[in-house]
Amino acid sequence: MIRILVTGGTFDKQYNELTGALAFNETHLPEMLRLGRCRLDVAITTLMMIDSLDMTDADRALIVDRCGQAEESRILITHGTDTMVETAHALAAAFPEASGRTIVLTGAMIPYAFGSSDGLFNLGSALSFAQVLPAGVYVAMNGRYFPWGRVRKNRETGVFEAI
Repeated sequence: MIRILVTGGTFDKQYNELTGALAFNETHLPEMLRLGRCRLDVAITTLMMIDSLDMTDADRALIVDRCGQAEESRILITHGTDTMVETAHALAAAFPEASGRTIVLTGAMIPYAFGSSDGLFNLGSALSFAQVLPAGVYVAMNGRYFPWGRVRKNRETGVFEAI
């Protein structure tokens, strides 16, 4: 089984037609898994629904804590892309490779609700990576995976790249 922890981010933003703002309501994960015809055994837990730019050290500590409490050794975290690498750093400090846990963070550059989102593709890729990668902390975006300490978000191109 794969534990999926939801934290919000662009992945789960929705457009508010009344205010014109992007906001959070509920996670799109169950719908995305259904549309993707996912047949994996997963357990979804929503930890928070926030923009990663608003994520605090306390929020990261909660993510680390919930990963530590998870019975599953394979964990996928949906996360906003702006501070995904910072959260990956906190997780790597808490769960070295010897911990036996494979933790994969993924997100989207365009909200799933917009229809042209990269979220569904990133989710599917991340679920695959979570099943086959050895223990460690990874970022999975754009069909690629990166060890947590060797990746950055390129804000000019809108993709994650190796460093």
